[in-house]
Amino acid sequence: MVLENESGGHLFHAPMSIVDIKKCIPHRYPFLLLDRINDYMVGEFIHAQKNVTGNEPLLQGHFPGNPIVPGVMIVECMAQASAVLGKLTRPDTAETCLLIEIDKTRFRKQIVPGDCMAIFVKVIRRRRDFFWFEGEVKVANQLAATATFSAKLA
Repeated sequence: MVLENESGGHLFHAPMSIVDIKKCIPHRYPFLLLDRINDYMVGEFIHAQKNVTGNEPLLQGHFPGNPIVPGVMIVECMAQASAVLGKLTRPDTAETCLLIEIDKTRFRKQIVPGDCMAIFVKVIRRRRDFFWFEGEVKVANQLAATATFSAKLA
């Protein structure tokens, strides 16, 4: 679905299913962490979704009896969303998006089974195949994590 602004330009696109996500990034089960792309603007931002369930492999040992999504996986969700945005921005050249740097990462709320992670990533700078991003994850409209990171399209 493509929405248009008053001048006829594309405002944003929505939504993308798991089938569409698989066309953009090489990740597959059990490491494909995104369930849906809710909307995006090419070269600007992306809003993704991850539904956390109790039977996910990453929660089996983190921690037994008290499952919590590991922080590194929360950052990976942001990175995968940015990789989809990179592919949508540069469809002709981008085969994959390689994480280069992670900075200013903060975890503010535990994410547990039953939570729906709302993943927001925006481009803050771009130079050829290099992108710098700001990301945040919210659960029930409460901020759970933030990070800045960079990646290279390859």
